Order: sequence, then structure tokens, then C-alpha cells
Amino acid sequence: MSAPGPIRLGVNVDHVATVRNARGGRLPDPVKAAEIAIAAGADGITAHLREDRRHIIDGDIARLNKLARPLNLEMAATAEMVAIACNLRPHAACIVPERRQERTTEGGLDAVGQREQLRAIVGTLAAAGIRVSLFIAAESARIRAAAAIGASVIEIHTGAWCDALTVGNEAAVAAEFARIASGAALARSLGLEVHAGHGLDFATAETIAEIPEIVELNIGHFLIGEAIFLGLGEAVRLMRSFIDRGRAKAKAAL
Repeated sequence: MSAPGPIRLGVNVDHVATVRNARGGRLPDPVKAAEIAIAAGADGITAHLREDRRHIIDGDIARLNKLARPLNLEMAATAEMVAIACNLRPHAACIVPERRQERTTEGGLDAVGQREQLRAIVGTLAAAGIRVSLFIAAESARIRAAAAIGASVIEIHTGAWCDALTVGNEAAVAAEFARIASGAALARSLGLEVHAGHGLDFATAETIAEIPEIVELNIGHFLIGEAIFLGLGEAVRLMRSFIDRGRAKAKAAL
């Protein structure tokens, strides 16, 4: 296997909008946060336009789409979101599962059970010139379904691994990491580009960056939380250094 290239960092600004919406008004502005993140080394910006608009709103997406770095629009597999994406044409759209009662995105898409619905949506978005990603667990059947559906990218859900680390379940940590690594290798062999995200912090992002098939990490909640103590620019710069160190380890291991 050839040496892996640099790993990209996408910064999710959803929870800047969460703080803004807690009080109403215009501040803090998620677009300003995105500009700070880009200046600090972010390769792209991610934002989830939810059905209930609990954080990011339509106007945020329109402004974020005009920045100097690519916008990755996280969206549910609904007619409303497909229409918005096709109108704005962001660089990429990541289709995620969405339930109103959840606090954050829980688990990955059922790319097997929703195969035909997703195939139609992926085709529509791709025809509009949008790069389409599916947010899925690192399960063989779902990865193969994503490739068959016609997605060009998968984003592996890392939440179960991070949760296992938090509670100190060593057996689950090992099993989940092995599943992520083998899933990334399978996806790459099928011609899919591999991203990862959910629940990552400095240390876990560094470890995930050691998986050579993964070329992009999308991280939000942790960075916005750290920004309270460090400032957003410094939090992004630190994350950049951690994931670059992880990638260096991956190169050294080959």
C-alpha cells in the first residue's frame, strides 16, 4: 500500500448556532466561527440543517456555502432537504439518519434497508454536481450497499468506539476499533473515499488518523466545547496537530 496522504479536517459549526438560538438574535455567528476555523487550518466546514432547525438555519447554509473552503451539508433523506441541496449546490452532502427526539445523530444510516430510497436521492444530488456521502456504521453489508447505491464517499460513525473508551470497556474498544479499521479497508477496496466522525476528541482523532484509508475527519461538538477554554482558533490548530501526528504514525508504520 502506498503511503497515505495528508488527512483533512472538517469543522462542524452546528453548536455555535445552538448557543445563538438559545437566546435568539444573530450572535454568536456560525459563519464567523467557520472563518476562524478556516484561518486556523480547517480544510472544510460541516453543518447539519435539521428538519426542526434546532441550530443551523437556512440562511446560515446559504452564507457558509460562499466561504473559501468546501461546505459539507449534513442532511436527512427527505424531499425538502434534497430540494435545498440541489438549489444551493454545496460541495458535498452527507446523508445522515435523523429523529426529532435525538440530541445528536445516533448511529448510522440503514443503507441496506433504505437502499432504493437512498439510490434515488444519491442520483439526484450527484446529477446536481454534489459529492454524496453516507454516514454509516462500519458494517460490511452497509458499506457494500453504499457502493452499490452509487455514493462516492462514506463517513464511518465512530461514536460506539468513543463511548466504549469513555466507560473503559476494553473488549468493546478493541472490537469497535477493529471494525472501523476493517470497514475502512473494505470501503477503499470498493472505490469509496472514507471519512470518519462522531464523538472524537484530540486523542481519539489522533488514533483514527492512523487508519491509512481514512482521509477526512469531521469534528464539531468537542471543538466548540474546547473553544470556551482555548478559543476556537487554538482548538482547531491543536486538533490539526493531533491528526497530523496520527497520520505521521500511519506513514511510519508502512
